[in-house]
Amino acid sequence: MSSLSRISALGASLATLGLAASLTSPVLSQSTFPDVPPDYWAKPFIERLAQKNIIVGYPDGTFRPEQAVQRDEFAAMLRQAFDREPVREIEDASAFQDVPEGYWASPAIESAYQQGFMSGYPGGFFGPNQPVSRVDALVTLTRGLNLAPEPRRVVRRPVYLPLAMTSLMQPLVAAAPQPPTPVAALARDYYVDAQQIPPYAINDIGIATQQNLVVNHPNPRVLEPNEPLRRSTAAAFIHQTLVAQDRMEPLPSNVEAYNYIVRPEVTQAAQ
Repeated sequence: MSSLSRISALGASLATLGLAASLTSPVLSQSTFPDVPPDYWAKPFIERLAQKNIIVGYPDGTFRPEQAVQRDEFAAMLRQAFDREPVREIEDASAFQDVPEGYWASPAIESAYQQGFMSGYPGGFFGPNQPVSRVDALVTLTRGLNLAPEPRRVVRRPVYLPLAMTSLMQPLVAAAPQPPTPVAALARDYYVDAQQIPPYAINDIGIATQQNLVVNHPNPRVLEPNEPLRRSTAAAFIHQTLVAQDRMEPLPSNVEAYNYIVRPEVTQAAQ
């Protein structure tokens, strides 16, 4: 079987599982899931987004909160959560060599590319089945939405790089160094594992931190930037981004999940 045939078969199986976030059947639009128990740390984020069909479950009724997110699925989440004007054009998502015509996530990939959230790899590839890391997700949100530090200042940023594993991005990062900024210092000072943040992402992580996009469980000060993005954490990041845009009400402070939202001003005030 050719590689494209294998990809087409995989795409068909994923669509059958209901990963395409644009689907809104009664099974997929549920807001409670049997594998998300009442005391699960991310339950409030998951339920809120599920109610709006921004994230979906599977036909068997599960959500699979600990499952790693791939680039095609993250594109589908972005498509459901954000509706932005296109900043560039692509004739069709199948223009990528590894996204065959009829692939389940083609509309989402096309939208994520046109709106500037995600890019492809050299050689005309998108990498739909590549895993998304936590740092990749936060960089995609901050750059795709053009988020800036507060108070709003012009921050010189490098050319947008494709969402990718750190090892693939390092050669490109060297050509686009970022000057030190206050938000970069915030990220370095706040996270105990800040040395693991790739240099290209430090400003973006600072911006995401300042605007309360970051949610870390169980310890808010441990970022684990290069760990795979889980479906639960994707829900938390997207929820907080919508809150920052005033498109969703913040979680009440008496909800346990609220404690995992990174709020560096609280830590600094306590010191």
